[in-house]
Amino acid sequence: TNVLAELRKWKLSLIEHHKLQMRQEKEKHAASLRQLSNEIENLKELLHTYEISAGRKDEVVISNLSQALEKQKERTELMKKFTLWRIHHVKAKQEEYANRIADKQFRIALMKKVWTAWRSLSKERWKEKVAKACQLRAEDVCAQLTNDYEAKIAELTATLEQKNTEILRLHSEREQYEDTMKKAFMRGVCALNMEAMTMFQGR
Repeated sequence: TNVLAELRKWKLSLIEHHKLQMRQEKEKHAASLRQLSNEIENLKELLHTYEISAGRKDEVVISNLSQALEKQKERTELMKKFTLWRIHHVKAKQEEYANRIADKQFRIALMKKVWTAWRSLSKERWKEKVAKACQLRAEDVCAQLTNDYEAKIAELTATLEQKNTEILRLHSEREQYEDTMKKAFMRGVCALNMEAMTMFQGR
């Protein structure tokens, strides 16, 4: 909107400038026409004077004056055409400049849209990459923990088997010790019984 307002201001200023130039050109043209008309009047008076004084002027002089007048008219027409061409050229340059600014604004807006879309897409891809990386890291950590716990379980299982073997050995040693104690106790009881019987028999 600011660009269009600025362009309208430029357009109005250029139109005013060209109107001023046109007025100046018209004034110049009117002055030149007045000058030409004065010259024509002077030439007419000169012709009239020559006609009165000489009676008849040479046709060569008349043709030269006519050619001069035609050249002056052609020059005036050319100046008018040049002024119109200049105005048309300035308008074309203004339109071209406005089209360039509009294309630039359109390209900027399009680049903003593309940048926004690319940024959102890159954010989604980045989230997916981070999620995949976190998942892979979690899987690695889980695998590492599983391996560690399996190693600990295997170690504890081996320790448990070793302890069970030692418990079985201790149970067997205890049973052997109990049998030995029982046999020793039985031997002691038998010896006491034999002494008691000896004592009873002596009495």
